[in-house]
Amino acid sequence: MKELALQAGVSLATVDRVLHQRPGVRAATQRRVQQAWAELERQQQQVGLRGQRLLIDLVMEAPTRFSRMVRGALDEAMRRTQPAVFRARDHLAETRSAEQWVAVLDGIARRGSHGVLLKAPDLPVVADAVARLQARRIPVVTLVTDMPSAPRLSYVGLDNRCAGQTAAYLMDQWLGAHCCDVLVSSSGQRFQGEGERIEAFRVALAAARSDCGVQVLDAGQGLHAPTVAAVGRLLTRQPWIAAVYSVGGANAAIRAAFEQAGRACRVFIGHDLDDDNLALLRKRQLSAVLHHDLHHDLHLACHLLMQHHGAAPSAAAPKRSNVEVITPFNLPANLSR
Repeated sequence: MKELALQAGVSLATVDRVLHQRPGVRAATQRRVQQAWAELERQQQQVGLRGQRLLIDLVMEAPTRFSRMVRGALDEAMRRTQPAVFRARDHLAETRSAEQWVAVLDGIARRGSHGVLLKAPDLPVVADAVARLQARRIPVVTLVTDMPSAPRLSYVGLDNRCAGQTAAYLMDQWLGAHCCDVLVSSSGQRFQGEGERIEAFRVALAAARSDCGVQVLDAGQGLHAPTVAAVGRLLTRQPWIAAVYSVGGANAAIRAAFEQAGRACRVFIGHDLDDDNLALLRKRQLSAVLHHDLHHDLHLACHLLMQHHGAAPSAAAPKRSNVEVITPFNLPANLSR
């Protein structure tokens, strides 16, 4: 009653009369006490939700430079997302076999989790492991690359087809009258997102101009040394390559391979604002980076998990993140130094 009196700004005696429906209290005062009661109930519900702790698992196969970006964005999202309190366990690797994927996901299913944030190849055995997580009522949100064959809760990340089309448009504009082949470098088309980017790029570039061939290099796994070697071998075999669309990273390695071969790269379009790409942009060694806001994506992923556990109201299905074209002149404010 003391809290109610304080919330309503009236005396304990007045609260007592209102609660017991005794006479002598003005109608406006009665309404104020009733409103204060409703407000205290709402606050109590929020306190209960704020106490709900969600333990989630971040499971990724990606180069360390990208995993570090995602983990930083997740840390910020967990701090910002209210009212639940998040804690995360990391399962990060640069490469994994299919058997290792199954072991990681089945281990989470045995231990239990409030949710899994997943960047994984779209393989049948991985989709089956996701189904086993769902059978244990552990929701899965796919990040960056989707797994539509798996029973995931939602996909959060870039519209990869839009990204590929955007890269083709920029490539056509910037090559102008120059005729050449384009190297499309992928860390592995086991990932559906990279496959979507490549196919959309192929189709859009072919529609814009027939004088540019596309040479897809599915090697290197986004790692530096293997990528330098693989790109070097391709440049030796393909003398007409003079532009790059890198969907899978390791762009410093691609640039190094061109320099070792003594070859010019007229247009170089990459993805993601990691440290390597920021350095290349500032040195004008990348034409542009196709960027999407990982902080927004991870915040949305946390919110979806809260919704699943009843700690947040339901909302419309999330839209895929739009692509931003970043040059040295429009870097995000926190990265422009």
